[in-house]
Amino acid sequence: MDISLLSGWLPWTFRILAVVAVVGTLFRLSPFWLRRRLPWVVGGSLAGTGLIALLVSLFGDVQDPLPFGLWFWVCCALLGLGGLAAGIRRARWWNLVAVPVALGMSLLCAANSINISTGYYPNVNAAFGDLTDAPVPQQMTLEEALATVGRSNAGRVVAVDIPAEPSGFKHRRELVYLPPAWFRSKVRPKLPVVEMIGGQFAAPDNWIRAGGAISTADAYAAAHNGYAPILVMVDATGNFKTDTECVNGKPGNAEDHLVKDVPPYIAKTFGSASGPHSWAVAGWSMGGTCAVDLAVLHPDVFGHFVDISGDTGPNLGGKQTTINDLYGGNAAAWDAHDPVTVLGRAKKDAYRGSGGYFLVGDEEGGKHLESAQILDRAAREAGLETKVEVHPGKHDWQFGTASFKLALPWLAQRTGLPGAN
Repeated sequence: MDISLLSGWLPWTFRILAVVAVVGTLFRLSPFWLRRRLPWVVGGSLAGTGLIALLVSLFGDVQDPLPFGLWFWVCCALLGLGGLAAGIRRARWWNLVAVPVALGMSLLCAANSINISTGYYPNVNAAFGDLTDAPVPQQMTLEEALATVGRSNAGRVVAVDIPAEPSGFKHRRELVYLPPAWFRSKVRPKLPVVEMIGGQFAAPDNWIRAGGAISTADAYAAAHNGYAPILVMVDATGNFKTDTECVNGKPGNAEDHLVKDVPPYIAKTFGSASGPHSWAVAGWSMGGTCAVDLAVLHPDVFGHFVDISGDTGPNLGGKQTTINDLYGGNAAAWDAHDPVTVLGRAKKDAYRGSGGYFLVGDEEGGKHLESAQILDRAAREAGLETKVEVHPGKHDWQFGTASFKLALPWLAQRTGLPGAN
C-alpha cells in the first residue's frame, strides 16, 4: 500500500469527507439556528481552538511551530461537537450521523497535518508498519543473517537487542543494515559502519520507514559491486517522548550506549571494521545535533559525521533550560557537551583525519544554516575537514532522505569502503 499520506488523492479525500461531515452537523433549516445558535457555535469553536493552542505553547514539549492545518482541523472537530451540543433537540438524523464522522475525520486530518509538516509517515505502508510494529522491509533474524551465504541483489535488515553494557541505558530493539557484499562469503568483509540517529520524537526504524535509508544504501551498493557501509539504526532516546540529545543526563546514559555499547557489539557480531577511521555517525534534526556532538566528544570512536539540519549543540529550549532539564542543573556538563566549547579547547591533532558534512534546507529558515556555519568554522579551526551545503528542502524527513542520498558517497569514501574512491 504505497499510497502517499503527504500529497495526492488520499489526504484530499480525508479533507473533503471532514468538511462535508462538519457541514452536515451544522446544517439546519431553522432561521433561529442560523441567526442565534450558529454564530455562538462558530465563536466558541474559535475560542476553544485558541485556548488549546495557548495551552500547548505554554505546557507542551514543542520547540518548532505547529502547522496551521493542525489548528484548522481542531477547530473543525470543535464545530462538529458544538453543532451537536447547541442544537441536539432539533437535530435531524443527518446531523447526528455526521457528528462522529466530522470528529473522526477532522482529528485524522489534524494528525496528518503534523505528519505532512514532518514527513514522518510518507505513505500508508510506513504508517501501518510503524503503528503495528510490523517488521521493516528486507528484515531477517540475526540467526538467519549469520547462516546466510550467497550472492544477493539487495541488503538485509537485522533486528538486534544490543546489551546495555556498560551504559545501563534502557533502549528499544535496534536495526542493522547489512549490504549484499556482506553475505557473499563465510569470511565476512570488514566493512565500515555508520550509526544512524533520527529526530526528537524518534524510533530506530525511522531512518528506514521515513528516511528511506535502506533503498538508498541498496542503490549505492548496486553501483559499487554490492558494497555499502553497515548502517546501524540506533535508539538514542529509549522511547518516543524522551529527548536525550544523545548525552548522559537525566533521561539516562544515551551517550554511553551509543559510544560504549554499540561499537563493540557490532564489531564482534558482524565482523565490521573498527577504529574511528572506519566509523561515522549521521543524523537528522536532533540526530544531526547528536552526530556532531558524538564525533567532537569522541574522536577515538567516530572519525566522521553527517549533520542534517541540527542545532549548534544539545538543546531543550535555551541554555538554562537545557542545563536544568537535561543535565540536572550541572552547568559543567553543558560546557563539556557544547561542540564549539569543546572544539575551542581541543589539543593539536586531536581530530587528525576527522571530517564532517553539514546539510541544510533552503526553506528551513536561518537557524539551521547559522548553526552549521558556526560549527563548520569551529571544526575547521580545530583541524577537521568539513563542508556546508544548502539544498532545496524544509525541515522534514523528505529533506533527511534526500540529504542522506547526497551524503552516502562521502561517507563511503571517508570511511574507506572498498571501491568508494
